[in-house]
Parts: sequence; C-alpha cells; structure tokens
Amino acid sequence: MQTVVLCPGQGAQAIGMAKSWCETNAQARSTFEVADAIFKQGPHASTLSELAWNGPAGVLHRTDVSQPALYTAGVACARALGIESFGSILAIAGLSLGEYTALHLAGAFTFEDGLRLVIERGRLMQSAAEASKGGMIALIGADEASAQAVCEAASEGEVLVPANYNAPGQIVLSGHASACERANTVASEKGLRAAMLTVAGAFHSPLMQGAAQGMEQALAQTHFSPLSREVWSNVTAQPHNNADLDLIRKRLVEQLVSPVRWSQSCANLIASLNSRALREGTIFHELAPGTVLRGLMKRIDRATEVLSHDQPA
Repeated sequence: MQTVVLCPGQGAQAIGMAKSWCETNAQARSTFEVADAIFKQGPHASTLSELAWNGPAGVLHRTDVSQPALYTAGVACARALGIESFGSILAIAGLSLGEYTALHLAGAFTFEDGLRLVIERGRLMQSAAEASKGGMIALIGADEASAQAVCEAASEGEVLVPANYNAPGQIVLSGHASACERANTVASEKGLRAAMLTVAGAFHSPLMQGAAQGMEQALAQTHFSPLSREVWSNVTAQPHNNADLDLIRKRLVEQLVSPVRWSQSCANLIASLNSRALREGTIFHELAPGTVLRGLMKRIDRATEVLSHDQPA
C-alpha cells in the first residue's frame, strides 16, 4: 500500500484539537507534553495543550498560538496513527504552516526544533500583522487571471495580491485592509462572490516582509537534514530538492511573502503519481485537526479521496 500525507494549515484550528488522540494514545500525549515544556518558555500564561483543548477561542486563533498548536496536533496525530505502518509514503504536502509539519515528518528537523521555528514564525507573523493594517478577502468563482484583475483594479497604489490558491474557484487576496474593502466592491462588479476573512493581517503578502527577514535568521540557526521523503513546496508547487537544505530554507522564507499554491501542488502531485503509474492503490491521509484539506481536494480532483483523521477511528 502507498500513502500521501496531507498536513493542515492555519484556519483548521478548533478548540479540542487532537485532545481525543491524546486521551487514547501515549505517543500523542507525550508529544503535547514536550510541546507544553517548550511553549511555556514564551509569554503565554497557559500551556499549549490548555489553549488547544479549552481555548478561549480568541486566544487559540491568534497566529502565535494557532501555529504551534496545529504543528503539535499534526505530529501527535501522525505518531498516534503510526503512519509508517500505512505503507510506503510517496509524498507529504502541507498547507502553509503545514509545510513545517511535512518537513518534520520527512526528517528535515526534530520535533522540538520544528516547534521552536513555528513558535517564532507565529510570533513574527503576529507582530507583522499588528504593525500593518492588513486583511484578506476570499474570492469565490475566480481563476488566477480574474483574481489578478481584481487586484489591479482595487489596489490603488496599496498592497493587494493573490495569497492563497486553495482550489479551483477559491482564491484568497491579501493586502492593506482598505484595498481589501475596495476588492469587495470590484469583485461584485465583475460577477464574483467575495467574503472578508477574520484574520490578524495580510499573510503571504509583501506586508509580511518583516516576518520573512526574522524567519531567515531563525532558519539559518536551525539544523536541517536531507529529506527522507518527497515534500511539496507551497511556493513552487513542486517537490523540494531533498538534499539542497539552503534552498529549502530559502523557500520557507519566500513562503511568507508569496502565494500558497495549494491547488497547483495537489494537481501536480496527482499528475506526478499518474506519470509514475503510482496513483492506483495510493491513499491520501489528512492529519488532525479538521477536514479542510479533504474539502479542498473535492474541488481540486474529485477522483482523489482523502481520509481525514480529526478523531481516532
């Protein structure tokens, strides 16, 4: 049996995330215990597990909390599942923050080093968001050309760029809050549905440049090992070069200010499996929390079924 592993990103967090895995599996529980010891060195009064399992929601949804919580939940789920027992893992892909989960599972860095990176990433992104008046808006029914046209019409000299290519017909724009508000009007004029997102700031846009500079330093100070498995890059929608560790670091820096090409990554990954005659018999597994990636896959490639593991079976 062959496996592809999908790792969720920010937006999948929810109160109670991975709690049932920790209640039923010692490896998952110990993963959160290690994370709690590292997380408590930061500014938060509560442990990571307390925030992940009990909230409050307003704190859990903060970028500097949700990112380490998502990373820890994904790794805890993978350990509890024993993904090695699923068979040969052909590829791993993670949406935005989930790329760190994917890289850890491929052996790029230890769980602890990855958690420290993710904590720093969340802190830097939260800080950059608070320093700029940014926002994000989802376009429904848009393709890349129409999304770009909305940006050009609504930017008026401010930052407004495509930030997330989630699935066909679902593209998120990111930039200054006022530009996002204008995009709402422009989208309607172009026959597109739009919805303002409740987020801390303009993620995956030039307004995250300060966070990118900080992450460049953090990544340079972290030990990386060659990847043992294929991991797909959000920036290029292609696999990382398993042995070029400096290039992997560079892509992770670029990811903060570049669009997340999730739809293209999944389509290219499936095409790659088909070209290698590996698609038949390959099962896609989505780690906890949530079922967001399964929902997106239904729009990307309806023939590809994803098994979600939000809760133990």
